[in-house]
Amino acid sequence: MNRFRSVMACVGCAALIVAGALTILPAVVAAQDEAAVPVTAAEDEKATESYPNAIAGEFTPAKGFDIIKTDRGSLNISVYGLFRWIDQLPGDQTFTDHLGRERAVKARNDLYWHRSFVWLSGFFYKPQLRYTLSIWGLTTTQQTLVFGVLRYTVSKPLSLGAGIGPNLTARSMQGSWPFWAGSDRQMGEEFFRGGFASSFFIAGEPFSRLTYTASVNTNLSQLGVTATNDSRDMAYSASLCWMPTTGEFGPRGGFGDLEEHQQVATRFGVSACHAREDRAAALNQPPNETQLRISDGVLLFETGALADTVTVQKADYDEMAFDVGAKYRGFSFQGEYYVRRLSNFLATGPVPMESILDHGFMVEAMHMVVPKKLGLYASTSYVFDDFERNPWEAAGGASFYPFGNRSWRVNLHVIHVEKCPTSSNFGYYSSGQTGTTVSIGTDFLL
Repeated sequence: MNRFRSVMACVGCAALIVAGALTILPAVVAAQDEAAVPVTAAEDEKATESYPNAIAGEFTPAKGFDIIKTDRGSLNISVYGLFRWIDQLPGDQTFTDHLGRERAVKARNDLYWHRSFVWLSGFFYKPQLRYTLSIWGLTTTQQTLVFGVLRYTVSKPLSLGAGIGPNLTARSMQGSWPFWAGSDRQMGEEFFRGGFASSFFIAGEPFSRLTYTASVNTNLSQLGVTATNDSRDMAYSASLCWMPTTGEFGPRGGFGDLEEHQQVATRFGVSACHAREDRAAALNQPPNETQLRISDGVLLFETGALADTVTVQKADYDEMAFDVGAKYRGFSFQGEYYVRRLSNFLATGPVPMESILDHGFMVEAMHMVVPKKLGLYASTSYVFDDFERNPWEAAGGASFYPFGNRSWRVNLHVIHVEKCPTSSNFGYYSSGQTGTTVSIGTDFLL
């Protein structure tokens, strides 16, 4: 507990120092350059409204195609698709977990029409009352889901919503997808973050350029967990986002400066979450809760994860993340620092620790070497963990935009990872992998 408080205090102080320094820096830089001046009043209004704050993560539609608009309601259709080849090397390898047991790495080499989204969205009866119905298909896991979000805007400082939504554990959970470096998250954010689940949330902009979101979710991740095996415990999360210089951070707040900001755009944020998680399965069954892993890549709720033959049935998840970003004339930078504590274990037998504290970071930078066409980027992430495995990665890649906009992209993504702590069939990573991952894909968003 004392170590956790010390780490949190240090992280908090560092975040304040970095935020203060970076708040001053944009003003100095901006003073050296003229801000972009719209040609007409209409362009000025468009520039102000171009990039509204989005909070629904993967479930936020794009501009799409307007099908119906009447006084009683509207209907818009938006679509997304991704085709990708991924190769995790070496293909035949093992790793040793923190208890000294040898395990196989499930390295992939496959071609897939990987992910599809169709959004049906609009308003009914009042423009303030909006709906989004999402049809989500993931070929790699053979899953197809249909779900929705309902949102009512009371005023600019307050809107209310219900539906599938993110646990607010990382900035990438709050609307930026799919405008990332590659087509999926980096190792650090994938390891520390929570997932998506049914939620009630409030959001708004109480002060100019400062937005907030707070959410109550049925659990940390609903994927694979049904109502019949869910517990009575819920997840609680909140996030603040401050964009002091321009009041926006590009489309969806995503990575990269395809838009060529002529004034430095900055963003600072903090997110936090608490959840009491349940393995959501009988003791003689594999866990349905697969969101939480310890730093050797083993599922927390897997039998034997912390001690031989012992199964953790419940655990507290407490996490904070501090993020910062900047964009200027084709250059983009963003980073995030995470602190996660797993504690209060309810297990079938004794476990050797009262809590597990992990902290780490991810940083990434990109430059549009050919404006509006080709961007090159590099990223890294690192995890400081109680088991002293210290997983890390270094990655880089290129994104080509054939039409000079974000609607269609061709992406090359290369990663070198050491002792990977995370895994999923829809991301870049497999537990325990040490080696290189290569991905080539193309995705579109309309």
